[in-house]
Amino acid sequence: MGAYQPGDARRAHTPIDGDEKETRCSQELTCNELGGGAAGPRFLFQEQRAMSTLPVFVGLDYHHSSIQVCVMDAAGRVLANAACLNRWQSVVACVHPRGIPRRVAIEACTGSMSLAQELVDHAGWSVDLAHTTYVARMKRQPDKTDYSDARMLADLVRVGYLPRVWLPPSYIRDLRRLVSLRNSVVVERRNLKLRLAGLLRDHRLQEPFPRWSKRWLAWIKDPQASCDPLPPIGRFIASELFDHLTRIADRIRHVEEQMARFTATDPVVAYLDSLKATGPVTAWILRAAIGDVTRFKNGRQLAHYCGLTPANASSGQRIADAGLVDSGNRLLRATLMELAHRLGRSHPRWIAFKQQMLARGKPRNVITAAIANRHMRGLYWPWKQFQIAQDQRNHQPVVAAGSFDSSGEVSSGW
Repeated sequence: MGAYQPGDARRAHTPIDGDEKETRCSQELTCNELGGGAAGPRFLFQEQRAMSTLPVFVGLDYHHSSIQVCVMDAAGRVLANAACLNRWQSVVACVHPRGIPRRVAIEACTGSMSLAQELVDHAGWSVDLAHTTYVARMKRQPDKTDYSDARMLADLVRVGYLPRVWLPPSYIRDLRRLVSLRNSVVVERRNLKLRLAGLLRDHRLQEPFPRWSKRWLAWIKDPQASCDPLPPIGRFIASELFDHLTRIADRIRHVEEQMARFTATDPVVAYLDSLKATGPVTAWILRAAIGDVTRFKNGRQLAHYCGLTPANASSGQRIADAGLVDSGNRLLRATLMELAHRLGRSHPRWIAFKQQMLARGKPRNVITAAIANRHMRGLYWPWKQFQIAQDQRNHQPVVAAGSFDSSGEVSSGW
């Protein structure tokens, strides 16, 4: 037996999909018809080897159990569109025989960021996260299949029309999970307080002290302190709610201690915490929601990302606003509104601004939104310069608008 040659009978034992097999057979037939003879299979191998070095564009439709992979060349011809296992090795094995990925697109959803990170770290690919809402609007068709979704992503990244979102690094994703956990516990505490207030209203109790003050707590917990005490069942329910509130307070304290340890070495969190009227919770939420501030072009774009800019409701000669834009992270916007309230009570500049707006007849909620908007626009440049200085001190490249690739963490705008 001679040495193994491409096109040998033993090649039939190599598993290939149906499309590749059909293409290979048609190419061998064409070579024989043209008089290639024995050189036909060798010519086929050389052609396939050349094809595997061509740049291709990849669209990935993510699912928990599988990934639909569409490989498209620069001319828009689909080279492959098949499902594989939800592993980065399986995705790479499906793409590499068709060419070298120039850009890869995957919709932003639960789990897709982890897969994108693995493709960047292990395969060295350049991966873009796609905005799911904008991609759905671009489809403009009632039918939805994994095949069409993956092809749509590959075509959008090929022509440069992919609506990209930022792919945060693993540290920011973990911080976001901690912030989300704390927020869920805080919401649970708020719901319990509302239930307790509803219980008092249901029994028509007159509260002699401000709610949730020390004297109010002593009054509500003492059965003899009220002229109209709660009935036995109401007293039992109130006792259970107070016990639950105590346990939730301990949970919040435990989560905040973990967040403090997790961000102890983050200079950006320390910088945000040192700002006027900004505490550790506000600093954690800002760092988690915004992440890398250098991915924004200016302060106006940052304020829009935070949901603090007014929506335009103009038509013809009529120019008007329609409240704040209905976008962005709601927790981030609520946190900034609370920060604006504190600034309007403690900072001389914002106190004077608030008085001027009140003299002009502006509503207080509009004034609060204006303070939050201007504060974030003014915070943009100091924050950006601080982060650039930290990156240069740590010998890290300064990121710019782009995507997340193997060279580092890069922003894609918003």
